[in-house]
Amino acid sequence: MSAPPLFRLADERRVTVVRDAAAVRRVFADDPVGSCMVASRVADHGVDPTAIGGELWTRREPGESLCFAGANLIPLRGSASDVTAFADKAMSSPRRCSSLVGHAELVLPMWERLEGAWGTARDVRDDQPLMALDRDPQCAVDAHVRPVRMDELDAYLVAAIDMFIGEVGIDPRLGDGGRGYRRRVAGLIAAGRAWARFERGEVVFKAEVGSQSPDVGQIQGVWVHPDWRGRGIGAAGTATLAGAVVRGGRIASLYVNAFNAVARATYDRIGFLQVGTFATVLLD
Repeated sequence: MSAPPLFRLADERRVTVVRDAAAVRRVFADDPVGSCMVASRVADHGVDPTAIGGELWTRREPGESLCFAGANLIPLRGSASDVTAFADKAMSSPRRCSSLVGHAELVLPMWERLEGAWGTARDVRDDQPLMALDRDPQCAVDAHVRPVRMDELDAYLVAAIDMFIGEVGIDPRLGDGGRGYRRRVAGLIAAGRAWARFERGEVVFKAEVGSQSPDVGQIQGVWVHPDWRGRGIGAAGTATLAGAVVRGGRIASLYVNAFNAVARATYDRIGFLQVGTFATVLLD
């Protein structure tokens, strides 16, 4: 009896669902920083769609074209025709993703194809430098920044919600009263991936490792309390977390809006270097 195929036919455009985990990991190895969000899922759960909460699509083989389709649509590599085919596949069933994110040269043409069917995006961030740090930070660190304890969840949530509203433009408590967001933040704390500086029980700096693959820790949610801004604790706090990621054997990474001159200067001071350009299309 012959072995079962590694891919199954997904539609008439011959977009197929990837079953070859080794081939997918080779793609991640070629672009560890850009693929971190998907690589973290595959590292934890393999490539089974049920386990990773989405499908990995290709048209030929993963080394030539690859896209993750789940709560986020994340194109990882491919030609112009691959991007078109992935967009058409995404339009072939009701929309399930809340955003498109990834390398700008893949995300933006995909969105051009999707916009006519899905309607106007809530926001299109078309120029987001993708930054990486693989050595000790160049600036001073903040010894007061540390992993958050579970008993500090409520205080941390106050800062996390304020950051989310300011960054994304919506309240993460909408819909379910914040239960889902609270679970997600609690999970980051339990994993030791939420870091903060507390002053008199209040968070004055926070940041998280939102995605963590075997090779990269992607920092997100950097926030400084309004009363503490302008004192340099954003740079020192982020440097503390980035240094911890690097000492743990991973590359520290993040992406930032190009227009955010203050944040870009902060990350330059720490020693982050640009390794690519991301784009994000926010739908919900």
